[in-house]
Amino acid sequence: MLKEQQYLKQLRQLWEKNWPSELPKEPHYPFGEVQLTEYLRKWAQINPDKPCIIYYGAELTFQELDDLSDRFAAFLYDRGLKKGDRVAVFLPNCPQYHIVFYGVLKLGCILVPVNPMFKAQELLYELNDTEAKVIVTLDQLFPIVQSVKEWTHLSVVLTTHFADYLPEEPAFTVHESLLSPKTPCPDTMDLLSLLAEQDSGYPRMDVGLDDVVALNYTSGTTGFPKGCAHTQRDMIYTAATTTTFGLNITPDDMGLVYWPIFWIAGEDTGVIVPVFSGTTHILLARWHAQSMLEAIDRYRPTFTCGIVDNFVELMEHPDVDKYNLHSLRSTTVSSFIKKLNPEYRRRWRELTGSIMREAAYGMTETHTVDTFTTGLQENDRDLKSRPVFCGLPMPETELKIVDFETDDLVPLGEEGEIAIRTPSLFKFYWNKPESERALRDGWLYTGDLGVLDEEGFLHFLGRKKEMLKVKGMSVFPAEIEALICGHEAIEACGVVGRSHPEKGEEPVAFVQLVSGYKGKLSEVDLEKWCRENMAGYKVPVIQIIEELPLTATGKVKKEELKNNWFIDLSQPLPSVKEGRSGLV
Repeated sequence: MLKEQQYLKQLRQLWEKNWPSELPKEPHYPFGEVQLTEYLRKWAQINPDKPCIIYYGAELTFQELDDLSDRFAAFLYDRGLKKGDRVAVFLPNCPQYHIVFYGVLKLGCILVPVNPMFKAQELLYELNDTEAKVIVTLDQLFPIVQSVKEWTHLSVVLTTHFADYLPEEPAFTVHESLLSPKTPCPDTMDLLSLLAEQDSGYPRMDVGLDDVVALNYTSGTTGFPKGCAHTQRDMIYTAATTTTFGLNITPDDMGLVYWPIFWIAGEDTGVIVPVFSGTTHILLARWHAQSMLEAIDRYRPTFTCGIVDNFVELMEHPDVDKYNLHSLRSTTVSSFIKKLNPEYRRRWRELTGSIMREAAYGMTETHTVDTFTTGLQENDRDLKSRPVFCGLPMPETELKIVDFETDDLVPLGEEGEIAIRTPSLFKFYWNKPESERALRDGWLYTGDLGVLDEEGFLHFLGRKKEMLKVKGMSVFPAEIEALICGHEAIEACGVVGRSHPEKGEEPVAFVQLVSGYKGKLSEVDLEKWCRENMAGYKVPVIQIIEELPLTATGKVKKEELKNNWFIDLSQPLPSVKEGRSGLV
């Protein structure tokens, strides 16, 4: 214990030394450490007519959100729901999501965000794991709910439609998927119709900051997802640190969000932060480059966040020069397929005037915003170090790197397992005993490979199961992916390992080419380039494929690559063919 105290003391000194001078040292809570639902009531009193959400031109004000969420809480109460009962939300991005979210929290029920890309068996699993009594869904998704309802605990199904909040004359382009006609949903209730008739009165529940109010399911690529139990204290800590250090915003700012809000990062940026900070957010139902360009040009948001791939698509849009994007002063991104590099940053700065920077390290278990990179981009220092640079921990959050087998601390600069202790740490896995193994003495042992360098900065290297041993040398797929994605011809890359009789293991890089290079660049060409740009033991076997299989949140399905490609090593790698799962 003494050794750990000394280790953490050394790290705190490094973090203080490297703390950006323009940032405060403590998170800011505009109304103190009170429930997020109280933040909504406060902003509804102070700025009742200010838009909380702008949805293709339609506005949902703070007062309207407060009133409608009261009505939804009253509806749940009238249907017999009580504190602790689970309510599933099977919706894409739309203002209806926010109404349901805050109504559930007000009554003290537990929100279950469900991936709107799920099919029947995936939905059935989460509904039965949580024993949800109520579900709110889109009319387009209702057939999936209908197909599993009789095997669940559902007693109430509510439906809604994109058109219920889309204005007749949208302020900017609406993706065609939102324009489909309404479909009938027998034996259900229409969400907005019932709220129009519902009284807003209900008994105020004894809901505390430390009561579980959400089950955010992990999005792992193997096994069944696990529900992470989170509280409103987790939510407001994440909001306070994100707005103070990650985004550095005030109520005068405006955000633009397209990340799926069922996902923990989307929930933070698109549902929680607007209400905590009193900041208007433009919400897109989905990624669409044309909508994004028009929305920025029309509404002049000051910050946005997303995935590197999407911002590269914006930069390469044929009409990008027709739009004024200079209102943006903050752009945070996550490196999933494409990795942030100095060239992308340079191009984005020329286009917008803002610096594109890595967002944070985090996971569903920690409410996902555990570090910040604000103010750490001088001379591209973050991009010239080991990928992925994750910066410094948020105040009150601590990190350590330990040996995977013994849990012993490893020296700064050496690889090991990332362990984290944070106020927003989940309380347990719903119906799962794994929390006893993952949570020890207040620390979450993440299973992630990482390094705390000699200056105290965190670098994420990948999952433990992804690390390869090539002739005794540690090889990290994330690092190879970052290097390969520096090639102008590479659209995306996923690296996995396979056994080798002499090396022990070797990396295999599945690469997706930019359209203009297809048929013009071979595996041999790329392997030669790799030998010129990385140490010999890191050079992967290259396999060009048409398209990488991705999860709903944009991560490469590496298990699918392995399951579909790995055969006897004595045989050559197969050629690409389309199959039911994308590759065979």
